[in-house]
Amino acid sequence: MLVLARKKNESIMIGDSIEIKVISVDGDQVRIGIDAPRHMDVYRKEIYDAIQEENRMATQSQADWKMLKKLLQSKSEWKDSQ
Repeated sequence: MLVLARKKNESIMIGDSIEIKVISVDGDQVRIGIDAPRHMDVYRKEIYDAIQEENRMATQSQADWKMLKKLLQSKSEWKDSQ
């Protein structure tokens, strides 16, 4: 992890198109501004983690539905062969 010290109104650049600027410092709270291209998603970490978990659960749910569908199809084919 890269750790940088910045003062109010100072920035860091990530690549050529993302600028992170310190807007204010108030006690232990730091406000930052992020200037990034519109096509790039920018989330707070806790929101990003929640989105990832939702995606994981949705993927698992789809796999469960596919497995259930396969099970029902095989049961139907088995009944037809009887």
